[in-house]
Amino acid sequence: MRILIRGERISRIAFAHHKGGTGKTTSCLNIAGYLQASGRRVLVVDCDPQANATSGLGIVPGSTENTVYDLFMRRFDDYPDVSPAEVVVETASGIDLLPSSLDLVGAEPYLYTIDDRASVLKTALDEIADLYDMVLIDTPPSMGQLVINGLVAADHAIVTLDPGIFSLGGVSNMKTIFQDIQTCAGGTVRPEIAIIGPGSRESAARKGFFSSFFHRLFPADEDGGIEAEVAKTFLRVEKVPYSPEIPMAQKEGVPISHYAPNCPAGRVYRNIAAFVEGWN
Repeated sequence: MRILIRGERISRIAFAHHKGGTGKTTSCLNIAGYLQASGRRVLVVDCDPQANATSGLGIVPGSTENTVYDLFMRRFDDYPDVSPAEVVVETASGIDLLPSSLDLVGAEPYLYTIDDRASVLKTALDEIADLYDMVLIDTPPSMGQLVINGLVAADHAIVTLDPGIFSLGGVSNMKTIFQDIQTCAGGTVRPEIAIIGPGSRESAARKGFFSSFFHRLFPADEDGGIEAEVAKTFLRVEKVPYSPEIPMAQKEGVPISHYAPNCPAGRVYRNIAAFVEGWN
């Protein structure tokens, strides 16, 4: 691990939604890429057993000696006391990574047996806070302890949403999660940004069909109406267009900022990254 200068402040951002396919990992990695390109010292924490953020940064899941699983399990007897610095790996993009693997599934049942289960990840990240300017946490599509740990460890939250009218139900569910964390874990989660994006060519095509369909039946429910509803919960709403360069960059194991920075989706992610830099 390279030696870094101590930072004055650190900003932690969790990317969350309780369902899959909303673009959490894509948004996390691409915003991280532009932050790194601007000179920030960036750490991505892959808190999802699917390990998409790990593979998206060019690291084969399960290929590293230690993973986030070890940081959760060190809390329990008979498990090695691994430090976060021992888990961090460097990636080709210059972004540091706390990698994940499928083993992380096995950590969640243990977390339910301890009183401080919601703050295990936060405690680990506190140990390396001086090494980074920005920490971005990719959480799994669930409502379990791994998501709660990601949100409690963060001081900002970005929620990713499907395009279309059905995304409004997701906003309501996420508000419930935020309220539960404040009630049960004592943490305050600020849902500041919502990112609406097609995610894939297929979903973009579906978006076009359903937007046309709903507009004919319910004119008020077109995209502008959905954005207005989402804006009631979030301080900022961003729409990311489909760009074929996004999956191409993922295959190369780098963010879009390091592959095609000026593609349509890339320009939006660059703007979001510039905004969140103000949190630091």
